[in-house]
Amino acid sequence: MRILNTKDTDFSTKLESILKRAEPPSKTVEDAVKSILKDVKENGDEAVIKYIDKFEKSNVKLSMLKVEDTERKEAFNHVDNDDIEALKVAASRIEKFHRKQLRNSWITTEENGIILGQMIQPIERIGIYVPGGKASYPSSVLMSTIPAQVAGVQKIVMVTPAQNGKVSPYTLIAASMVGVKDIFKVGGAQAIAALAYGTETIPRVDKIVGPGNVYVSCAKRLVFGEVDIDMIAGPSEILVISDGSGSPAHIASDLLSQAEHDEMSASYLITDAFNFAKRVEDELYKQLDGFKRKKIAQASIEKNGAIVITRDIDESIKLANRIAPEHLELAIESPFELLTQIKNAGAIFLGHTTPEAVGDYLAGPSHILPTGGTARFSSPLGIDDFIKKSSIVSFSREALNSVGQNVIRIARMEGLDAHARSVEQRIKGV
Repeated sequence: MRILNTKDTDFSTKLESILKRAEPPSKTVEDAVKSILKDVKENGDEAVIKYIDKFEKSNVKLSMLKVEDTERKEAFNHVDNDDIEALKVAASRIEKFHRKQLRNSWITTEENGIILGQMIQPIERIGIYVPGGKASYPSSVLMSTIPAQVAGVQKIVMVTPAQNGKVSPYTLIAASMVGVKDIFKVGGAQAIAALAYGTETIPRVDKIVGPGNVYVSCAKRLVFGEVDIDMIAGPSEILVISDGSGSPAHIASDLLSQAEHDEMSASYLITDAFNFAKRVEDELYKQLDGFKRKKIAQASIEKNGAIVITRDIDESIKLANRIAPEHLELAIESPFELLTQIKNAGAIFLGHTTPEAVGDYLAGPSHILPTGGTARFSSPLGIDDFIKKSSIVSFSREALNSVGQNVIRIARMEGLDAHARSVEQRIKGV
């Protein structure tokens, strides 16, 4: 694992080379996605099935595209009751957290009969993308759908790749738990296209949320404007700030918890304690022995990971704010004392007994977070992603008369005579 030191003259150059790991999709990828989007838009189900056959190898035919009630019920026969209970605990905590984010419409009355306000309504139709195929992500089902439901969304459509014609039973149970009925066995760019444009079988939605691979992310970016999207999710990342306290083994396992996702994931340790950092590195390689996803995790930490040695904890925090990580752990003795200094992070985990993994599954906040430094300007998935706001404006005749001349002047500053006339006529009673 690379070790950088902020005292080195070429530190910034080396750091930037690491942070640029997530390059934009190649022209080849973008051209392929554009072709898929166009085909699905023009040919609907026929194109969707064609790309399922070509890319997914899941043996899904048109008659099997929608998950049937019998498949959802059958899923419960293949999952341990304790696993179901764990998902229920997670669902309850996620709902409880997001209910605290709810906001209300409001209205005010000013002098002269001016009424202003804001009306908040849920988006009508949401599409949820859940990665699948060889993997199973029931947590992504819960983290995507529960905030939408709490916000009041009435129509939720889920797409997820199948394997051998079947969706993971864990995914189906999570979907059943939150009442998602419209589930379709399709992934990739073709799934995003189907949600954005609609097909004979898959209904069109107003917004698409959920993480996916480079083709899914590229497709989401390209359909933005036709529909809304949550964010462009990149490879996962974790940054741990350490003051040299706590267990090196714990920090090593936290770094590996992101490294095991993908070779492109990134794990960073920032500390002013060099000897402690070396102990963490030793633990990393010790834990990799016999690790189920050793090849992936090792490639991740060696290609995209880094240990950064700083002068002090203040410099560690400044560097973390510069990186703006998806997940930030404050693995220090007094984390709450430094919390207000954190300006850029998707989720912040405080103290030695709060591993990032609890956030992935059941702490409460959605685990769909900004990546690639976008925590500088964006936020975790939440209630606000599933609502829309309308401004409310009402002026009495007296109120219009009191401000009308100012409106007319501004309109004519901009050369917009019809704007000015629309007010002028009302003031004059024409």
